[in-house]
Amino acid sequence: MAETGRIRVAKDKAELVKSLTSADGGTGPFQTFADVIVFAAALGVKYKKRVPLGEISKREPAPIRLEVFATMGYDNLIKLLGFTETQDIGILSPNEEEYQKQRHEIFEEYANGGLELLVSELRGSIDYTDRIAIYLKYEKTNNGQEDEEFNLTKFLS
Repeated sequence: MAETGRIRVAKDKAELVKSLTSADGGTGPFQTFADVIVFAAALGVKYKKRVPLGEISKREPAPIRLEVFATMGYDNLIKLLGFTETQDIGILSPNEEEYQKQRHEIFEEYANGGLELLVSELRGSIDYTDRIAIYLKYEKTNNGQEDEEFNLTKFLS
């Protein structure tokens, strides 16, 4: 179960999270571990990929204090995701520790799913910033047109 007041990262994804940051002389596209986790959670949600964490990273990145997410405004995203997933308004309660743990677990699992997607997307890449930019550009221009069946009637007047 999720640790109160901290967002955890799976141990098998810790190196990826570190390599995606520009902290400590890194060349990654994100400034903080929290930025990476939020981006990964967004990917996880987009692709409906929610993966339990398994073994937790204890160091680099250690579980990230919730205050880090709150100062960046990401705490609302965590709450919104919890509500969207459960459809229970009670999960927004700031005073119920059980709801807080549930929100964090949902967020962590989506982030872990997004990190799994990034692992496969970034495989073989040297510059993660370029690869992520290309990926985002592709997603923006693709807009699900791949799933659409080709239809000539849209060309008829």
